[in-house]
Amino acid sequence: MKSVWLGLAALCIGTSALAQNCADSQPCQRARAMVEDLTHIVAPEGVQDTYKATIGGIEQWINVRGQDKANPMILFVHGGPASPLMPTTWQWQRPIEEYFTVAHYDQRAVGKTLRANDKQAIEGTLRIDRFVDDAIEVAEHLRAKYHKDKLIIIGHSWGTIVSTRAVLKRPDLFHAYVGIGQIANMRENERISYDFGVEQAKLHNNTEALKEMATIAPYPGDQPITRERIIVARKWPQYYGGLSAYKNDSVYFFRAPMLSPEYNQSDWEAIDEGNQLTLGAVLQEWTEVDFTKVKKFPIPVVMFLGRHDYTTPTEPVVKWMAQLKAPYKQSVWFEHSAHMMPWEEPGKVLVSLLNYLRPLAKERKAP
Repeated sequence: MKSVWLGLAALCIGTSALAQNCADSQPCQRARAMVEDLTHIVAPEGVQDTYKATIGGIEQWINVRGQDKANPMILFVHGGPASPLMPTTWQWQRPIEEYFTVAHYDQRAVGKTLRANDKQAIEGTLRIDRFVDDAIEVAEHLRAKYHKDKLIIIGHSWGTIVSTRAVLKRPDLFHAYVGIGQIANMRENERISYDFGVEQAKLHNNTEALKEMATIAPYPGDQPITRERIIVARKWPQYYGGLSAYKNDSVYFFRAPMLSPEYNQSDWEAIDEGNQLTLGAVLQEWTEVDFTKVKKFPIPVVMFLGRHDYTTPTEPVVKWMAQLKAPYKQSVWFEHSAHMMPWEEPGKVLVSLLNYLRPLAKERKAP
């Protein structure tokens, strides 16, 4: 079975070969041109920028899109740690751009950013604190360039770790925080996800899955969460709809760069390279993440919770939110989503952003 995990980004679907085939295919090139035409922003007050900026001592690629520069700005911090969203925005973001200006960036060891820098110079910098400081620096850069007082920051999956820590370190930069596929306690996430996989395998009499998961039992137990163990643990929960609800794969996401106007073949291949580079570097830190000890949040916080999410299970987040004190807090359930809410229920994502976040994004008036 070809399995993928957005929080692990173990892309086992032959992305490099697919990119080569697409690059050489005239039908694919024509389709990409149509996507580019459809998503091209022509509104006089709009913005459509893709560029490099010096962030954290290296060149990092940033993408900014919106129909009106006066709208509130969102900084979206992608998951992975090497699953960039820049080449997927054409699938789900366009309606949001009518009400918000949305910024994405390829983090320091993936995609366009990885290609823009010396890989050896990046290898020694892959620590969570460095990713957090990058997000803060990107936020400061966007505020200055686009004349914004503050931003809304959204984290997805791994990006919730980076975003949450960025908010705790520099709350002055942000109107509010949105967690999509929030990680609250990583080891508890792993236990719940694994138990779901075992339960589903028993329900479907899947002896292959049960045999494979038994090789890492008890999981996570009191043993280190290694690359080998986490791949086995995530494989079957995702197969049973824990990544995309009701689906045993998420090919739509992992092949999105095929038609992205922002990415070429080399950029796409650099996602695979980034996966190999980052996972081993951050895994130990990552598996020790526990935000449940944070009792007070400095800015408004909204959680988007996928009812079927067993990639980052919601139970620890619900418990954390119940005891968390914040100026404003809200949990929004997505009943037909797992981990991929912007793709699975894009309409509800838009409505939720409008209902819960846009009222919080009030800029100071010029003197």
